[in-house]
Amino acid sequence: MKKRILVVDDEPRMRRLVRMNLELEGYDVLEAENGTVALHKVRDGAPDLVLMDVMMPDMDGFEALERIRELSSVPVIMLTAKGDEQDRVRGLDRGADDYVSKPFGPRELVSRIRAVLRRVEPPKTQSEAPLVIDEDLQIDFPRREVIARGEHIKLRPTEYRLLLHLVENAGWIVPQEVLLSKVWGPEYRDDNQLLRLYITYLRKKIEADPANPRYIRTERGVGYEFTDYKKKP
Repeated sequence: MKKRILVVDDEPRMRRLVRMNLELEGYDVLEAENGTVALHKVRDGAPDLVLMDVMMPDMDGFEALERIRELSSVPVIMLTAKGDEQDRVRGLDRGADDYVSKPFGPRELVSRIRAVLRRVEPPKTQSEAPLVIDEDLQIDFPRREVIARGEHIKLRPTEYRLLLHLVENAGWIVPQEVLLSKVWGPEYRDDNQLLRLYITYLRKKIEADPANPRYIRTERGVGYEFTDYKKKP
């Protein structure tokens, strides 16, 4: 079945351009001219992914993203004319899955869409039972959640894939470029800031003291290591 992409932008020319390129790649495309229409189309049109401009009148992309997250976990890529790192972090903090700055080439956009759609596909796990790390942490991969000190905490798809890859290599330092390639895709292998941001998100969810992590250790300039929970104390 064709993947359905919702393009949200107040500029008709931009919507037409993106639509033409995505249809050439075999996607089914919906359009919305503002955040309000986008919310209705997310609810009624069941898109597989949303491309959403940040700078829109009335309801900007950040507000629309927050409201989309109240009703759906559909992956969202934010589009912006700004190259501001603060805007990028702001979007990711609110639940965006990726960020593309205007102007962008059609190949770059399609590559990002494919990478995000790959990430939201659930990896196959071996066990249906929660993985017990220790008395304070269990990881329920089938439900995409962690149980940290008795509290059930949901993981975003990208957080889930990152944690899964770290746990699968517990006791080993996984290089930054390997994590970026495996979790996001080879086109992201140099985006170390993105990886650091998601490591921060994970630590906030699983660590009692994120500033002094017990489970995810940083090997500065190299990569990250998940605690070797199988090793006898």
